[in-house]
Amino acid sequence: MALQEARDSLGGRFLHFLAGPRLAVFLFGAIALCALPGTFGSDRSWYTALPFRVLLGLLGLNLLACSVRRWRGLSWPVRLMHGGILVTLAGTLLTASGFVATVNVYEGGATDTAYRWDRQRDEPLGLTLAVTRINREYRPVPLKVGVLRGAERVGLFPLVTGESFSLAEFRVTAEAIDIPAKALTLAVHQGGRLLGRVSTVGESTLPAGFPYDFKLVAYRDPALQRLWVDLQLRQGEAVLASGTAEVNHPFSWQGLDFYHIQTDRTPAGAPYAGIQIVRDPGRPVVFAGFAVVGLGAVLALLKRFRSSSGGNGPC
Repeated sequence: MALQEARDSLGGRFLHFLAGPRLAVFLFGAIALCALPGTFGSDRSWYTALPFRVLLGLLGLNLLACSVRRWRGLSWPVRLMHGGILVTLAGTLLTASGFVATVNVYEGGATDTAYRWDRQRDEPLGLTLAVTRINREYRPVPLKVGVLRGAERVGLFPLVTGESFSLAEFRVTAEAIDIPAKALTLAVHQGGRLLGRVSTVGESTLPAGFPYDFKLVAYRDPALQRLWVDLQLRQGEAVLASGTAEVNHPFSWQGLDFYHIQTDRTPAGAPYAGIQIVRDPGRPVVFAGFAVVGLGAVLALLKRFRSSSGGNGPC
């Protein structure tokens, strides 16, 4: 009998400790300390490490034990908030089962591997990722266009991209400028009809014998307005999917999110795009947990408001 009472007492003390605030405070502090390297550094791999997941699991167990132990004394809004936090923690643990990978891909190139940050090495993607095009959209660029007719200088026209000027019976529009190539593309209209296009580096679809030549005399460095990449996912020769990705607007396919995180050129001038591949199965669960916590918080505020405005009436 004494042995049984000792066991009950030991079990009771353990449950009291498991559901107690001391363990909760310790776990919150430990999680906060462990999150510091990932918060202020660039390495996020710690969030998927087993010790961090154990801490999150213990915090969820602490909250669950506290909720069960005090269930009858908790109001429904508090029960909802406890449940929402548990759902959020479950989603966080699911997120830890995902991964983040990065890879640089040349424009027009493809790769079937990427660097997995959780495993600290290159891993196969299970498909081929291709960057078919890197797109840039600039704000209107101030420039000056020189016009020649043979050796004769016809004029110098200041304008910005998107604007046009009159040239005899023609209307010339500065459509786009390729800064690396220092090439301006001009569209020439006659009587409201597109006659053709010409580039200041020599490419032209204008009719033979067109009397004018165009030179890009000066321009200001443009301000980039938008940058995005066209992606294609392949399995062998088959195209699985295609789409675009830019900062904060990933291309998503079957649980994978493809983010465009950088664009640059090699010393030789070859353009490439940095792509981040994220698999996060816990994201919808975390969002659902946030929604439940928010609902509980709103109900708690309404209950408090009704209690304070209704005197001794029911809450």
